[in-house]
Amino acid sequence: MIAQVSLAILLSLSAVALTAGFVDAHGGGLDAHGCHHDHKNGGYHCHQGPFAGQSFASKSEMLAALEARTQLPRVFSPHL
Repeated sequence: MIAQVSLAILLSLSAVALTAGFVDAHGGGLDAHGCHHDHKNGGYHCHQGPFAGQSFASKSEMLAALEARTQLPRVFSPHL
């Protein structure tokens, strides 16, 4: 009985130790847009928000893309 419990604990700890290496976390805090500067590789990338998973050369490039995305499309009206 004690051997089975010990084996179960050992297997559980081994599974946790083996899978922990696959996580690619970093300590960069996200701004209000869900993005941050990538000091290691350069640039600016997003984890959350409308651009989640996308990278930009700079924050200003992302803000320009966000502004373009949020502008209302102009509708052609011959009566105006």
